[in-house]
Amino acid sequence: MDAIERFRGAVIEWAAGGAGAPAAAEAAHELAARGAVRTAVLVEGVSDEVALEALAARHGRSLGAEGISVIPLGGATSIGRFLNLLGPQGLDVGLAGLCDAGEESHFARALERAGLGRDLARADMEPLGFHVCVADLEEELIRTLGAASVQQVVEAQGDLRAFHIFQKQPAQRERSVEQQLRRFMGTISGRKSQYARSLVDALDLGRVPRPLDRLLAHL
Repeated sequence: MDAIERFRGAVIEWAAGGAGAPAAAEAAHELAARGAVRTAVLVEGVSDEVALEALAARHGRSLGAEGISVIPLGGATSIGRFLNLLGPQGLDVGLAGLCDAGEESHFARALERAGLGRDLARADMEPLGFHVCVADLEEELIRTLGAASVQQVVEAQGDLRAFHIFQKQPAQRERSVEQQLRRFMGTISGRKSQYARSLVDALDLGRVPRPLDRLLAHL
């Protein structure tokens, strides 16, 4: 396991606050002190982590090799705890992040409590490296690619028949294809992460969703 993976695991265990937290805190401090980690990128879930790392790879970058640790929070409401550990009052590493529009206020308030600004609007968060998706990252990717291209990706994954069956469910019939695709990707554990990589791989690099593009450019 390399230093970036050890740091990510240590920070997540430290934030969880269980019996292993003291040892995890010591490991995170040691890795930060010797400069193994330049920046921690706080994202809501694993699919966001996968998408960011996939986009970096398409640009010929390895975030881990650059000392950048992408850390899934397991939910936006945990952002304050992670900022306390990693921000100016904690390890004081570089920070960046990505969240859904519905969680923007959680991120803004946590950044303020961490001493990174006051009365933060979205335009104030972006120079700090924190970016907000219009709805969520899946919606951003689907809208950018278009429904037809996304269905081609679904077909390549062998899921087109399952998607067509899903579309016939009563709860889905009145929804747009884009809405159906977004919901379909969240119906089975692991599917969001699977499609995060596949959709990023299908992107025209000249047309990347703005939050994802700007976040990578910041790093």
